[in-house]
Amino acid sequence: MDGGVITFVIAILIIGVFLFIAFGLTGKRGHKFDMREYQARFLAIENKLNRENPATFETTIINCDKLLDRALIEMGIPGKTMGDRLKRCGTKFNNLDAVWRAHKMRNMIAHESDFELTYKQAQNAVEVYKQALKDLGAI
Repeated sequence: MDGGVITFVIAILIIGVFLFIAFGLTGKRGHKFDMREYQARFLAIENKLNRENPATFETTIINCDKLLDRALIEMGIPGKTMGDRLKRCGTKFNNLDAVWRAHKMRNMIAHESDFELTYKQAQNAVEVYKQALKDLGAI
C-alpha cells in the first residue's frame, strides 16, 4: 500500500473515533422526540396530582416514571428494566442522584404495601422527572 493511502485510512479512523466519542457524550445521538406529545403527556400526569387526594400521589409518580422510561427506550438505551437503562445513561442527566431517588420511590410504591407518600415528596419527585425529561430533550 502507498504511504498516502495508509495516512488517509488512519485519518478516517481518527475522525470516526472522535465522532463516536462526540455523539456518545451528547447522549442524544441525533434522536428527536415528539416534544408536543411528551409535553402533553407530562402535563396530563402532572395535573392529576391533587393535594386533597393521596391516591393521586402514587399514580402520578408511577406515570412519571413510565414516561421517563419510555423516553429512554425511545432513545435506544439498552436494558431490561428502567434501572438498567439508568445505569447506562448517567451523563444525560443534570442530577442523576435525584433521578435515582425518584425511581427508587416509584419502586417502593410498587413493592412495599406500607409505604406512605406525602404530597411534598410526590411534588418533588414530579419536578425531578420533569427536569430529567428536559435533560433528555423530550420536553
